[in-house]
Amino acid sequence: MNRRDARELDPRPTLPIVRLLTFGYYEAMNVDWDSLDRSTWDELHREYGSSLQQSWSYGQALQSLGVRIHRAAIRGDGPQEGQVAGLAQFMVRRIAGYVSLASCTRGPAWHSALDPTQRACAIGLLKRSLPVPRLRVALISPDAPASPEVDAETHGLWRVMTGYSTVMLDLTEPLETLRARLDGKWRNRLAKAEADAAFSARVEPSLPEARRLLERESQQRAERRFHGLPTDFVRAYIDACNSREQAFAVSYAQSRKETQAALLFLIHGHTATYHIGWSSDAGRKANAHNLLMWRGIEYLRRIGVKRLDLGGVNTRALPGITRFKLGTGGQLLTLAGSYY
Repeated sequence: MNRRDARELDPRPTLPIVRLLTFGYYEAMNVDWDSLDRSTWDELHREYGSSLQQSWSYGQALQSLGVRIHRAAIRGDGPQEGQVAGLAQFMVRRIAGYVSLASCTRGPAWHSALDPTQRACAIGLLKRSLPVPRLRVALISPDAPASPEVDAETHGLWRVMTGYSTVMLDLTEPLETLRARLDGKWRNRLAKAEADAAFSARVEPSLPEARRLLERESQQRAERRFHGLPTDFVRAYIDACNSREQAFAVSYAQSRKETQAALLFLIHGHTATYHIGWSSDAGRKANAHNLLMWRGIEYLRRIGVKRLDLGGVNTRALPGITRFKLGTGGQLLTLAGSYY
């Protein structure tokens, strides 16, 4: 079904319904905006295995920083009428004072029963019913690599940005298997750090260590002139989560009671994302980040996290960080991109 067919079947401007000409799981769909409660969203987000950017806490944290958030529940009237078939969280910003840029980053999150044709129809509904003034740009960035399925899902849209690349670790594998997959040099640095009695490593949801790491991250950004999400975002994200244990973990190494290196992981459902890291000269010489990443993997597995997203990689701009992430033996994923 193309976009013209969808418009003809659904002339209403809001909460549209489209009758699908397939024998799929859902026969019709509609979109409810800002209707789901948090507990339902969190439960479905965990079930669909979605990204940090589609988690409720991520949206709530951005809201506290002045970003407008809209959350959509895509529903069907198939065998289980009204069941939520997908989630889509849009972040909305004003450009030049009058154009709204609405971005669904690494989403929507889909029920596994939906095929690409049904997803394409749902995306059309989302773009048309978005509760933002008509002078707007609505972007969809699927949380999947380029494939024939994504091509079908984004049928009729134009790709306007290339895909984000990351490294993904499957933490359901045994620790022995994960360690065997480490790059040889990476594993040797880990063994050296493990044997260094001068450093002690811990992993815990420590607010004091998180604050210290964020202060050092601010210093790094000023010195190296790079940007990212504001450091206030992390504090807001932690506040938005139901508990510290469900929000974050800091893996940090100390020598003589002084923190010499640290990594921060943000937790969202059954997935965690490596967010920022810092190391002193002593920490770098001792390969502390290899030890802290490994201790972080052990901790995240222990609390039930199934996937670790190591964040963006860029061989040109950040070759050292990219080698470090690839050295963990995870899968390199380049997402399909952003579509208008």
